[in-house]
Amino acid sequence: MEYPNITPARFLSRPNRFVAKVELEGREETVHVKNTGRCRELLVPGRTVWLTAGCNPARKTKYDLVAVDKDGLLVNMDAQAPNQVFAEWVRQGQFVPHLTLLRPETTWGDSRFDFYWEAGERRGFAEVKGCTLEEGGHTRFPDAPTQRGVKHLHELAACKAAGYEAAVCFVIQMEGMVDFAPNDLTHPAFGQALRQAQAAGVQVLALGCAVTPSSLRITHPLPVRL
Repeated sequence: MEYPNITPARFLSRPNRFVAKVELEGREETVHVKNTGRCRELLVPGRTVWLTAGCNPARKTKYDLVAVDKDGLLVNMDAQAPNQVFAEWVRQGQFVPHLTLLRPETTWGDSRFDFYWEAGERRGFAEVKGCTLEEGGHTRFPDAPTQRGVKHLHELAACKAAGYEAAVCFVIQMEGMVDFAPNDLTHPAFGQALRQAQAAGVQVLALGCAVTPSSLRITHPLPVRL
């Protein structure tokens, strides 16, 4: 995926989870943050961030904040990007060969999954999670407790038990990472649920990306350490 009209700025502060203050071309600008997570290790005053101009002139904020330079490591922090690049990757035949259908936001029972897919006689569901937390090249998810994430894992296991294929895919929004593991320190229940889901037959994927200020693209799988 590509972002148009990328502009660098200097991060100043984050008054709330939806907006940030940045210095852009010598002036202070309020911008929309495309990630409602904590991102405390990313949005540090003084760091370079990248903005993309919105196309809606009626918006209160002219720019979206989509990436940050974390001490030399470029991190895409757009929470909407992982689903988009996953869909691009799947349509290239990298996930399931001979794909005939990829449908986003599909309801099954009481659950709503990011994607439903078909390929011949095969049927399956996939949940996609964006990962922006790393330490020394080792990536972790989540960066904050997520009961919703735990629920998704239990629901995927239920799909598998009902005869569907099921996968949870962690899109690593940074380059050069070594591996992926659940963040047991921050949310032990998520790690437990992820291991239970894998034991139930749910596929667990970590997908490394090529990242520039103006683009994000899935390139290769990373080792998953459970």
